[in-house]
Amino acid sequence: MVGETSVKSGRIPGISSTSGRKTLHHIGADDRSSTRVRIVDATLACLARQGLGKTTVDDIAREAKFSRATLYRTFPGGKDAIIEAVVETEVARLFSSLAVVMGEASDLEDVLVAGMVEAARRLSEHRALAYLLLHEPGVILPRLTFAHMDRILFVAGDFAAPFFARWLSPDQASRAAEWAVRIVVAYLADPAPGTDLVDPEDTRALVRAFVMPGILALRATTSTA
Repeated sequence: MVGETSVKSGRIPGISSTSGRKTLHHIGADDRSSTRVRIVDATLACLARQGLGKTTVDDIAREAKFSRATLYRTFPGGKDAIIEAVVETEVARLFSSLAVVMGEASDLEDVLVAGMVEAARRLSEHRALAYLLLHEPGVILPRLTFAHMDRILFVAGDFAAPFFARWLSPDQASRAAEWAVRIVVAYLADPAPGTDLVDPEDTRALVRAFVMPGILALRATTSTA
């Protein structure tokens, strides 16, 4: 399948390693090219309609109303490069949306609830992602296990930790961010009856019952260490 090279590699776009240390790059947020954005959005429309396996460069070109030549000038790597740009752009869009709601939070509970609700809302309403999970789960689900999950946790935790650091030490903030990400991924992958993370009240009840006690215990342990 075209496009599976980057998928099989397990590499998360936007992460590089320097001297064994992972470094996060927020790729896509500064992209000002309307051509790239049109191609990315056209690809998302194709993925939502027919999935990754059936989407061709010609399909994307028609959806974007560009020629094949324009696509290959913009993305010389073809479909692989386009899919990578789609992932990078969607991650940047998600982070931008999260930054707004988490930045407005007035306390630790609020920042957890706001971030989890917004992430759940955007991911559950993502038409391309929904199609792939339903019809081509092999494209998505392997990215949510083992070492691949570690990369997701690193990216999301690195982004979220500074918002929690307003009330927690850096180490505590990183742990809290990781817990929140794990909960969102787990509930979206396997929804629990009676709990809807898109519902702020459901999420607040979950945070109060399971997340805040852990954070308070972590604070107590750290303060006495």
